[in-house]
Amino acid sequence: MKRAANGAGLSQSLERGLAVLCAFTPDRPALGISELARELALTRSTTHRYVATLASLGFLEQDDSTQKYRLGPRVLDLGFSMLGSLELREIAAPHLRRLTDETGYTSNLAIRDDTDAILIDRVRGRPGRYHHLESTLHVGSRLPAYCSATGKILLAFLPRPDLGRLLDRMELVRHGPHTLTDRPALLAELERVRQAGLAVNDEELDSALRSIAAPVRARSGKVVAAVNLAFPWSPVATSDLVRELGPVLRATANDISARVI
Repeated sequence: MKRAANGAGLSQSLERGLAVLCAFTPDRPALGISELARELALTRSTTHRYVATLASLGFLEQDDSTQKYRLGPRVLDLGFSMLGSLELREIAAPHLRRLTDETGYTSNLAIRDDTDAILIDRVRGRPGRYHHLESTLHVGSRLPAYCSATGKILLAFLPRPDLGRLLDRMELVRHGPHTLTDRPALLAELERVRQAGLAVNDEELDSALRSIAAPVRARSGKVVAAVNLAFPWSPVATSDLVRELGPVLRATANDISARVI
């Protein structure tokens, strides 16, 4: 089994589990324990343990007649999630460009992955109209959901039990001067986001950085992403920025939503 060049900090169990999944190819869609053990240079007992675990989770399934294994439906779920994100990015791209052209500010599209918001597309604003932190952000960057505008959108519209379980696993640490580190205060803020349909980040992620976000919904009504505008601090009140930029941001989010299945 080929290993990463630098194994520091890696999980051997996770690496082996993923190697089992990667052993299945279009040319070899069905493999037995012995074949997998030889392919991965593992003992039969070790291989069986990983295969049994993956099968119990739905990532592999066994053919009763041959006793060999194939990739299971959970692998398809991962693939469809990835394809869905790529499709969403393609749909949103022209709308983000238009939003940035119209306002001059950086626009972002984000989805949630567990406790983080992940940027899946962004269009940088005009020079002088973005915060220094933005120069380090890129597609794939992760932001703590609780202290970013996109993240608050993605949290606010979750079913309450799901939100509670997610917050249980979050450490609300301070990132900016106005980060909400108190759970009741954060819950109250998320309820305001639900009611308003907009989220505001006022120096919660970093000093002198503000942003506004709106939800992108699938046809079912489920919030699947968030689009935002980010801008450096200025003497203009946040409420004035919301009044000025909120309508065009909502319109952009609605335009994207209208094209999402």
